[in-house]
Amino acid sequence: MKLVSLSPAISARVRTTVLLPLYLSRVAAGFPSPADDYLDGGLDLNEHLIAHPAATYFARAEGDSMIDLGIFTGDLLIIDRAVQAVDGDVVVVAIDGELTIKLLDLAHSRLLPANKLYRPIEISPESQVDIEGVVIHAVHHVKGVGKGVTL
Repeated sequence: MKLVSLSPAISARVRTTVLLPLYLSRVAAGFPSPADDYLDGGLDLNEHLIAHPAATYFARAEGDSMIDLGIFTGDLLIIDRAVQAVDGDVVVVAIDGELTIKLLDLAHSRLLPANKLYRPIEISPESQVDIEGVVIHAVHHVKGVGKGVTL
């Protein structure tokens, strides 16, 4: 999986506030529950999704190496440079000058795909590796995903 249009990256520095309705009741993914019309108030997605605006940027994913984590081509990634990457994080990494999105496996010095069709990328001492940020959220468009599903 690689990144599309990382440079120039879309910066999260400009803050706009758009409060959208947030309902108190949760939406059941199992059996339906009675609808609840009670609002909890407004939700600003900037506050919910972006902890460090000056260190956050957006990019689009491309490829299928992270599909088992729900990251698909075209997904909007929210990447935070201020977060210290730790073992198991999904990171944007430049390895020998090429950008990719992978799981960080520090214990074994490698980058892991989230798709069994791909092999891990071993990090040798000669490799130039720069972590460009931790993927904090992936915004996935689901309209039309269920087309052709037979129940």
